[in-house]
Amino acid sequence: MQIPPVFPKGATRTENGVEFTVYSRHASQIDLCLFDDAGEKETARLPMMRGEDDVHRLTHENAGPGTRYGFRAHGIYAPEHGLWFDPAKLLLDPYATEIDRPFRHDPSLYAFGAETGAIMPKAILSAHDPVKRQPPRFAEGGLIYELAVKSFTQLHPYVPEDIRGTVAALAHPAILAHLKKIGVDAVELMPITAWIDERHLPPLGLSNAWGYNPVGFIALDPRLCPGGVRELRDTVAALHAEGIGVILDLVFNHTGESDIEGSILSLRGLDNLTAFRHPQGKPGVLVNDTGTGNTVACDHPYIRQLIVDSLRHFVLNAGVDGFRFDLAPVLGRTAAGFDMASETLAAMHSDPVLYDRLLIAEPWDIGPGGYQLGNFPESFLEWNDRARDDMRRFWRGDAGTTGALANALSGSSPIFSRHGRLKSRSVNFLAAHDGFTLFDLVSHERKHNEKNGENNRDGHNDNHSWNNGFEGLTDDPAIVAARLADVKALLSTLFVSRGTLMLTAGDEGGRSQQGNNNAYCQDNEISWVDWSSLVPELIDHTAFLAALRKRFGVFSESGFFSGRGDVTWLAPGGEPMTVADWERPDGQAFAMVLSTPDRETGKATELAVLINRGRDIVPFTLPGDGWRSIGTDFGNPAFLPARSVVFYLRG
Repeated sequence: MQIPPVFPKGATRTENGVEFTVYSRHASQIDLCLFDDAGEKETARLPMMRGEDDVHRLTHENAGPGTRYGFRAHGIYAPEHGLWFDPAKLLLDPYATEIDRPFRHDPSLYAFGAETGAIMPKAILSAHDPVKRQPPRFAEGGLIYELAVKSFTQLHPYVPEDIRGTVAALAHPAILAHLKKIGVDAVELMPITAWIDERHLPPLGLSNAWGYNPVGFIALDPRLCPGGVRELRDTVAALHAEGIGVILDLVFNHTGESDIEGSILSLRGLDNLTAFRHPQGKPGVLVNDTGTGNTVACDHPYIRQLIVDSLRHFVLNAGVDGFRFDLAPVLGRTAAGFDMASETLAAMHSDPVLYDRLLIAEPWDIGPGGYQLGNFPESFLEWNDRARDDMRRFWRGDAGTTGALANALSGSSPIFSRHGRLKSRSVNFLAAHDGFTLFDLVSHERKHNEKNGENNRDGHNDNHSWNNGFEGLTDDPAIVAARLADVKALLSTLFVSRGTLMLTAGDEGGRSQQGNNNAYCQDNEISWVDWSSLVPELIDHTAFLAALRKRFGVFSESGFFSGRGDVTWLAPGGEPMTVADWERPDGQAFAMVLSTPDRETGKATELAVLINRGRDIVPFTLPGDGWRSIGTDFGNPAFLPARSVVFYLRG
């Protein structure tokens, strides 16, 4: 068995001081640059020693916590050959955990020979106290709450102004109380590691609000986490104390150095040929499987170790429970294409620190063979856009969608039973940061991204959305009532689906982004959650659904339904659904009857979920006696309201 190479891990304390290390196969020399305490004045530039393993090393006996530093790389500058060496560029250590300022665009960052030491963030040498390792707080089948730290907390009236927009705000009692009320089992933090705006945004007066344009894979962005690793660790501990897990959304598929016109910030300047993927025989061309200008070579041993070490850092030093991976097929891509058995994916779920962490794949990118839903290793959960679209299409009224909805409710077995698997790996969601908010989904038939500065060309066009008779916001009480009913029905559908659930922050209360379905560049009131506008009726409904899901054990199971006593599908007359019922193009109403333990009573029971997407009341009969409503006032036989999901219990 071949032993994989072990590469350096940045700055580490030794008995002789601090050893600085960095890998570069193609640089002729790398310098360690030290700065004063303000990170403004370069105080030393020290050539590092290159070893036969292409690791550049230097031990500094006087470096201690708080030391500001960066690297400079010497060599040939020939981007047409994949070589970007420019010693005028200060470069971020890929293993840096904290930096002293955010990244900002400047023409010098991509102009050869232009000095960048004054404007580049400096790595801060930091010591971290490891946290006690504990099992993850989140169990499959639970509710994940996706949030952007700033957008979620910036306008909260009870959060002190000095911590609004930061990771620390998530530990505030008002935030914790809201999360507890709606039954959140884990928060998923959109990227909090250091990022840079896409270069076309500053001239438009816009900035990245989501963080999916990383420079450092480990370094926390000081705008979101000014207290560094300690702030993240303390917030994780506060959430854990309330039984809420923490998942980090990480981006390893590309860097903010972008395309051939982009900046020299870190990996590009250290060793572009190693860090990024290039077509065979074309080192000057950057593969763009991500749509962002470059693709990280995740199958290279150095990058593989950097990824795994990044994950280990957040578990060991902050106690996080799991990770979501943006454009995850890149992580499993080799020269031959996507491989679920790739060494990088295997290393992520077999590592002794990571083996029990929650791993979630966004299972698509725009590269060849980039749509891989259902094909990740069994240790990964996967975002399920098929279920998302089928739930949307059913409630929009698309013909012939009843069967597709039933598949989504049942854990999407046609997708996840491949490869001989017996359990669903689905993360079910109706909306995410990408696309419409849930309320906008029922308020707009088309996107409205004009404020993004791209003439409404950006963002998805096929949203499976509807507007209930008027495009955009309105005060018409009938339309408002119809939209609220639709949001309730959609939420109910999501919460009775088999799999892990994900809800995006604010969707529990009817948050709007004014029809913008690509608000990544709207770091303003468009993307910020307006807590004063959230609808208490919707929040209460979400809380009811979360409590219902926790009460009945059927929802924490991940095996596929067999149809042998665990689930029955009923037509409105109370008889089992026939082939003709399933295939009716205009199918309006049906029921899913589940056999389930009731954790409140400790007894076996039956839970009936009655669904009516039509615009008329439907008489519905449940077989036998003893049914009682939960959360509704309708008797049996039920007159099932239009555009509704209602619940009945027996046993």
